Amino acid sequence: MSQPRFDGKVAWITGGAGGFGAGVARRLAAHGATVVVSDIDSDNGELVAKETGGEFVPCDVTSYDDNLAAVQHVVDGHGRLDIAFLNAGVTTGVGVGDDFDLALYRKAMSVNLDGVVFGMHAAIKAMSGRGGQIVATASLAGLTGTPFDPIYGTNKHGVVGLVRSAGPAHTGDGIFINAICPGFADTNIVSPQARAALSSIGVPLLDVEDVVDAFISAVTSGEAGQCWYIQPGRPHEAFRFRNVPGPRDDSGGSVSDRAGDVQSTLTERRAH
Repeated sequence: MSQPRFDGKVAWITGGAGGFGAGVARRLAAHGATVVVSDIDSDNGELVAKETGGEFVPCDVTSYDDNLAAVQHVVDGHGRLDIAFLNAGVTTGVGVGDDFDLALYRKAMSVNLDGVVFGMHAAIKAMSGRGGQIVATASLAGLTGTPFDPIYGTNKHGVVGLVRSAGPAHTGDGIFINAICPGFADTNIVSPQARAALSSIGVPLLDVEDVVDAFISAVTSGEAGQCWYIQPGRPHEAFRFRNVPGPRDDSGGSVSDRAGDVQSTLTERRAH
């Protein structure tokens, strides 16, 4: 199966020093894109940038100013931004009971949710008037409950909600926003203890290249507001959410046919 080309495109990747970010950087560069890698891990980020013939720009995604500065650096240096992969993420392993840890909570929410919001805002500003593709790394934890790490599940649900809501709001400007939702993958974010537990019940880890394939599908799909689930042994595809039950009028009749009109009206009013 032939891979799409990205000749002349400029891509900015957060969390690009390893894992999914590095995999996407390699794939995009191999198919013609200019890659700008960002991370707080400067050593490995520099290595990925050098390997892909790209550039490394430090960025702490929890900083609003860092995100704006990184994107401005991309635009100043390359004249454009076509693809943004908002991929930086951490796990916590804490709950909201006796094991709650305020510092870990703040860190996880800042990296996994604030980092996507700030990066998306910066990318949209750069893409305004010319269009582009934004993909955020969410998780299967954003599509289902995760009792083993409820804080992680919370911020990943936030990313899914952000993408589903912001995606349709920006297609009129040619900006397409989507998310990828991988299961457990062979990256450093899965601890040795988690690997052992998964192995004991026969759950395989995703290969990074499977996730990269899903990323490519997302940026070439022509869709927006979609969340692509990725599981071993299954084809990756956009998760189809059920619609919520619609309201009824005073007589008990359904008014669900008007839901699309309500969404369009509210979106139009927000834009003005």
